[in-house]
Amino acid sequence: MNNQLEEKLIQLAIEEDLGQGDVTSLACIPATSTCQSELLVKENGILAGVRIARMIFLSIDPKISCQHFFEDGQPIQPGNVISIVRGPTRSILQAERLVLNFMQRMSGIATKTREYVSKLEGLKTRIMDTRKTTPGMRIFEKEAVRIGGALNHRMGLYDMVLIKDNHIDMAGGIKNAISQTLQFNVIRDRKLLIEIEARSLKDVKIILQTGGIHRILLDNFTLEETREAVEMINGTIETESSGGIQLNNIRDYALCGVDYVSVGALTHHIKSLDLSLKMVL
Repeated sequence: MNNQLEEKLIQLAIEEDLGQGDVTSLACIPATSTCQSELLVKENGILAGVRIARMIFLSIDPKISCQHFFEDGQPIQPGNVISIVRGPTRSILQAERLVLNFMQRMSGIATKTREYVSKLEGLKTRIMDTRKTTPGMRIFEKEAVRIGGALNHRMGLYDMVLIKDNHIDMAGGIKNAISQTLQFNVIRDRKLLIEIEARSLKDVKIILQTGGIHRILLDNFTLEETREAVEMINGTIETESSGGIQLNNIRDYALCGVDYVSVGALTHHIKSLDLSLKMVL
């Protein structure tokens, strides 16, 4: 399913950019022209999107060939040549901006993710992303998170139950929300992972008394509240911290003993990594 979705989204991106044709290249580049170009690094970071770049080049024109010197997940620095691309000049020019848009965004995410992951070196706590992604880019942005060394929380609303504050309030409270979700799993013959948000230590107690769930989300808890909640839960259910967690405090939350920390910043307000594609004359 993921491969089909990737191909569909790439085709949509090509249609969005190419439209009726690349009039600039059609106007001034001979149809018979071929060239060699280099995909260059202009900034330190972690590379992501090489696999997607291959797909874009081949979708634009199967005559394009790519020789890659770096792969996804490798550190890169200014002056590195990621790839040499050969083929019809018009086709490479058509693919240029799309390839850079995907790779720069994905590499920016992988770089930021690796920075967060490095803060938890030596600890059991794992970092996860959220659904704070760019519409139409989620599958690629979440791949970049994995390349950076973190985990994906859930792909969408369909592959995991996450009972948050609004769900709890509209369902009539924590117990009702859990009960109805457990019935849903039985009626639909599903085995969906169930996570529920706790807004206070009181909520944690109610969740533990009710049971039936797999993970408790400790949302916007202070460090002291997080430590107390982890002690109350005592390893019986997975724990996740979220809300207000940044580079300067993520290790402190992990040291409280939670299993996971989810960070929206991995895909939100990301600075793209500077790359360029230059023709070799």
